[in-house]
Amino acid sequence: MNPRIIKVIPTDDYKLALTFTNEECKIYDCHDLLNFGVFEELRDKNYFKQVKIMGGTVVWPHEQDLCPDTLYIDSIGRKQEAGSKKQEALKNYAR
Repeated sequence: MNPRIIKVIPTDDYKLALTFTNEECKIYDCHDLLNFGVFEELRDKNYFKQVKIMGGTVVWPHEQDLCPDTLYIDSIGRKQEAGSKKQEALKNYAR
C-alpha cells in the first residue's frame, strides 16, 4: 500500500502540494481533470481551494475525490520538479 496524504495545499494553478505519511512532499497537477465530468466543478478556483483530507486522500465538498495511490504515483516530487525546471532552462540556454 502506498503512503496516504496527511497535508494538502491547493495552488492557484490547479495543483495540489501534498505531504504523505512517509514524509514525502509531492505536487499533483489537476489540469487533466478539469474537463472530465464530475471534476469540471474544480475549474472554479474558489471551489478548488476547498479541498480537504478525508480517509488519507483529498476530497471536495461535493464528494469529488482522488485515489490516494494515483496521487502518490502520478505526483512529482518537489526535488524532481525543481530538477526538471533546471533541465528545461539548460535546454533553452543551449539553443
